[in-house]
Amino acid sequence: MKMLKRSRRIALSLCLPLLAMTSLQAQSETLDDHLLERMAESAPRLDPQVLSMAFNASRCAIGSGVATPERLAVIDFSLPSSEERMWIFDVRTGDLVLRDLVAHGRKSGNFRSTAFSNVEGSNMSSIGLFRASESYYGKHGYSLRLDGLEPGVNDLARQRAIVIHGADYVSDSWVDQYGRIGRSLGCPAVDNQVIEEVVDNLKGGQLVFKYYPDQEWLQSSSFLHCDDTQMAAAAGNEAGQS
Repeated sequence: MKMLKRSRRIALSLCLPLLAMTSLQAQSETLDDHLLERMAESAPRLDPQVLSMAFNASRCAIGSGVATPERLAVIDFSLPSSEERMWIFDVRTGDLVLRDLVAHGRKSGNFRSTAFSNVEGSNMSSIGLFRASESYYGKHGYSLRLDGLEPGVNDLARQRAIVIHGADYVSDSWVDQYGRIGRSLGCPAVDNQVIEEVVDNLKGGQLVFKYYPDQEWLQSSSFLHCDDTQMAAAAGNEAGQS
């Protein structure tokens, strides 16, 4: 009987990597093509290619062990700041939760953002995939910390204090007066009238994807070039840590 019990334990341990892989793949498959179609239908003004990148980057992150989010925010920094260029989706239904204005860093550009950085003190925005973490009350009021998930691209976001916060310079009245909204020190600042809704929808591990057609990032981002090998390796790492 002892040998039989030991054999069962060995068989179970051999199955763990496969079970972990299956679990991770099942999680990423909850973001299927039908969900992407529903999201595209609910946000017709969002470039379908940008949405597809955000969607696939999220799938890759989930396949790599990031918890499946309930919501996904997409920010298209290729659009001028006078336009509503932030979309928040309910990942469970594909519905659009909110669309609104969002600021870029003052050194990223004026009317449009064209330059991005991961360097502290640069006063530039950063692009790529982020995890929205904990909410807090700071000098800008109710705010939300962001953790960058892409090494060398945005992984210094917390160190740089890149957060979502409200700002009076992000409003339709600023657009009416200046033709654009104001600029931040690198944070994706939003209208004070929607900050509570934005933070409450994104806090606790939701995903935020900031897009710009930066060729180096587009070609090198691991989240934009996810394959089955990476998924299997991520599953193996997960099993080894359990």
